[in-house]
Amino acid sequence: MDLSNMPTRYDASLTEQKWYAKWEEALLFRPVAGSDKPPYTITIPPPNITGSLHMGHALCYPLQDLLGRYNRLLGKNVLILPGQDHAGIATQSVVDKQLKKQGTSAAQIGREKFVERVWEWRKESGDTILNQLRTLGCAFDWSRQRFTLDDRYAEAVLKVFIDWYDRGLIFRGKRVVNWDPKLQTSVSDIETLRETRRGKLYHVRYPYSDGSGEIVIATTRPETMLADVAVAVHPSDARYKDKVGKTLLLPLLNKEIPIIADPYPDPAFGTGAVKITPAHDANDYQVGVRHSLPMPIILDPQARISLEGPYFGLDRNEARKQIVHDLEEQGYMVKIEDHEIPIVISDRSGEVIEPLLSEQWFCDQPALAIPIIEAVKQGQVKFHPARYERIFLDWMENIREWCLSRQLWWGHRVPVYYTEDGTHFAALSWEEAQRKAGDKPIVRQDEDVLDTWFSSGLWPFATLGWPEQSEDLKRFYPTNCLITDRNIINLWVARMMMMGYDLAGGKPFSDVMIYATVMREDGRRMSKSLGTGVDPMEIISSIGADALRYTLLSQTGENQELRYSERKTDEARNFCNKIWNATRFVLMNIEGPVSEPKTLTTVDEWLLSRLYQTEKAVRAAYDGYDIQSACQAMYKFFWSELCDWYIEVSKPRLNSATDKATPQWVLLTALDAFLKMMHPVMPHITEELYSHLPITGKSEFLMSSNWPQLPTIYDLPDSEARIERIFEITRAFRALRAELDLQPIKTIPLAYIEGDLEGNDAVFTSQGWVKEIKFGRPTEGRFVSTTVAGVDIHLPISGLVDTEKELARLQKEEEKAQAEMIKIEARLSNPQFVERAKPEIVEKEQATLESLKNQLEKIVARRTLFEVDSK
Repeated sequence: MDLSNMPTRYDASLTEQKWYAKWEEALLFRPVAGSDKPPYTITIPPPNITGSLHMGHALCYPLQDLLGRYNRLLGKNVLILPGQDHAGIATQSVVDKQLKKQGTSAAQIGREKFVERVWEWRKESGDTILNQLRTLGCAFDWSRQRFTLDDRYAEAVLKVFIDWYDRGLIFRGKRVVNWDPKLQTSVSDIETLRETRRGKLYHVRYPYSDGSGEIVIATTRPETMLADVAVAVHPSDARYKDKVGKTLLLPLLNKEIPIIADPYPDPAFGTGAVKITPAHDANDYQVGVRHSLPMPIILDPQARISLEGPYFGLDRNEARKQIVHDLEEQGYMVKIEDHEIPIVISDRSGEVIEPLLSEQWFCDQPALAIPIIEAVKQGQVKFHPARYERIFLDWMENIREWCLSRQLWWGHRVPVYYTEDGTHFAALSWEEAQRKAGDKPIVRQDEDVLDTWFSSGLWPFATLGWPEQSEDLKRFYPTNCLITDRNIINLWVARMMMMGYDLAGGKPFSDVMIYATVMREDGRRMSKSLGTGVDPMEIISSIGADALRYTLLSQTGENQELRYSERKTDEARNFCNKIWNATRFVLMNIEGPVSEPKTLTTVDEWLLSRLYQTEKAVRAAYDGYDIQSACQAMYKFFWSELCDWYIEVSKPRLNSATDKATPQWVLLTALDAFLKMMHPVMPHITEELYSHLPITGKSEFLMSSNWPQLPTIYDLPDSEARIERIFEITRAFRALRAELDLQPIKTIPLAYIEGDLEGNDAVFTSQGWVKEIKFGRPTEGRFVSTTVAGVDIHLPISGLVDTEKELARLQKEEEKAQAEMIKIEARLSNPQFVERAKPEIVEKEQATLESLKNQLEKIVARRTLFEVDSK
């Protein structure tokens, strides 16, 4: 076969971009309009427009591409729909920094000009990550690309808000939220980080107002004492049974606050009494609601003390120092201890989050959660790994109200309009709001924007045209699978399910796959800020996207952490090279298409049976989202069974004019099927090699071909068993050669066999690297023997082995075995060891001793043989 246009070595840079361009030009990324094939849909998790590719992306998005390519090969009409999220806080922060460098600010240029600047930035830099996804080989339908601030998408978001507002599911109220004092906005949990820092635990006296004693209360935030409204104790705490209802004097302010009974305090922790500050702690807020307590706020949005008095205007940290000083001066401080404190940090600003009672827009998630809980319990939506279902349900069954509003300018502005007297109406426009208001003039629109998770909650159906009943929505909703990170199960998966069931008529997807977190080899998390990140684009430029994909995908299954290392990428690159070189070798030994032979040898049947079993295993693994098992099955088949055994066994036949057609056909059949199975993992190299296969009925592209349909006649367990037995015998003979330091590949003249090779003599001679075999036992000369699979193998050693060298080696092995036996025998003869050690440890030692005895017998027999031979 002419291979002049096929490089002798695999070079990803010559292959990957070429094939991606050809696929896109052939419109293979788009579903076929009017097709009667069953649909398969994924709407990708929209990356932020501020984003660039990191290792988590390098796993997440190829997983979606893998499922799309696999289902396309299965004959489905595939849509993998891409897009981006406007990422309110992240994007606003980027442009804020740019303005600062230019000597201005958002406040100076105003809301309208600021939003214009953000749109300009989005046009210049917002598509970086999408272009990187192309480099990864992601076959997404770019013609349907969506953005969460597109006009049609934005209108869908506002319609959902208005619908839920009108139904009472969205309301204005005061709740404790995560407040970022630097960004001046509420933030969601996913936009925060948890850290543990060294801090202080302050033990403060709270005296009874009647002078009858005191309660010592520990706090890590003494500045919040200014907003204390009660002290809580557990109803079962006997220490306070007769104290509930009494009052304490709040230190420094000399204000009376009650002692209340509530399940929140832990009686076993400290004094069992907890100060309650409802406006500055989420748990305290719940206590405040249960007991109808007042909720004074003593911090302003910049986290400065807003309470009139000696601390007014102080930053929270400065206020803490002054309050601690005053508590000590006035005799209220009992002691100060070093203490490890869990801290919540804003991921965007790095500022410590302040729990703060704030008036915001909220959503009644508990009401929306009810049908979701039932749907998951009924199996309408399945989680992979399955353990995440319980995690999801635990959260849903204890769900709280959702803070929807953000104090930003970039995003979906809350569609609520106000009259002069504060009456508000939800509407798509000012004009619609005015019609709803009637005679009262609308004077302003709400300043806040919606939480990004609200708009992204519509992603599976708004991207397909909802609320219009578009053809795409009818055809491709519900989608099939969502692939996402475990950290946003509650923040995103739950919201999509709530919106899908409530607004789009049913589940947004059937399966949720939680992919693993990519860690460094030493187990540390990857982080650009910590300098522990690895840039996937650098890896791709070095070894190619396919090798990077295989590195990550081959570790993806039930495990929820995988380790990235250069060693693994080297192994992946080597596998790419192996696939290339082995395929090229096969093609060098084939002139053109080969007809199916009428008869097959047992080794041919073995390979076809192994191919059949591999396809079965790979298909089951892909269907079960166990990509690691699929990769392991393909690796074993290609490297071990196809290359190490079948190709090597077939080389003599490939050189025979009369025998070559059969192994040629078997090899082409195996390669065709293997490349299709591997295509979802390594799309580029498989497409390139497929293009060179001389097979009849070949598709224009592997990507648009069909999954291998292997007939059941390939399922030949008897042939597998016979050949596996010959390989076992051959491996034992190779091991015997290795013991005698007889180099691999080097042919030796003769071996004797006592037993039946079942007609597979040629396999043994070619792979045992022996010129001739005789059946029976040698009648003269010295020989070494081994027994395996019902066969005795005898290897004559005269003239083959350096007797003196072998005697020296055996002497060392004998001494080593004897020394180890003495140690184990001493342990087993010690009554204390036998009595105190676990039974399984004693059994293991006894088994090791028995093994050493057998080994020693063989060494002595072998040494005796060589000693006789040396004489």
